[in-house]
Amino acid sequence: MTRVLFVCLGNICRSPTAHGVFQSMVDCRGLQSRIAVDSCGTGDWHIGHAPDKRATAEAAERGYDLTPLRARQVTAADFDEFDYIVAMDNQNLADLRAMCPTHFSGYLGLFLPFAAVNIVDEVPDPYYGGPEGFTQVLDMVEAASEGLLAEIERADSSR
Repeated sequence: MTRVLFVCLGNICRSPTAHGVFQSMVDCRGLQSRIAVDSCGTGDWHIGHAPDKRATAEAAERGYDLTPLRARQVTAADFDEFDYIVAMDNQNLADLRAMCPTHFSGYLGLFLPFAAVNIVDEVPDPYYGGPEGFTQVLDMVEAASEGLLAEIERADSSR
């Protein structure tokens, strides 16, 4: 089983969007028995909260359901449980690297480099902006999710 963890700051906008989109792609390809998906935040102020209503609404317009998800904070145990720990931006990546144990051998890096075409490396935080930010995030997440899933499928086939 390959385990993927998406990480942003509060786990209410970007990482749950990535979680929902990626889980949907995994489900559509019938890979649920081979790939597990989760999300979390580096911060603790939204623990137990549902994703942002704007993220949930934007995702629903494209057929993704974020409503079952609840925010949680990243833990040291996540480095033992996940093969891919995927950060939405450089600050969250730096925070993850600071807590990463030396024995972690999985992927710890940014999400957007998995997109076939990407102009930027970071998924911007849409929290303080308007609805167009959530649309932009969803576009980026869909592109990077396709690339990450292709990477995992390639890695699995070479084993």
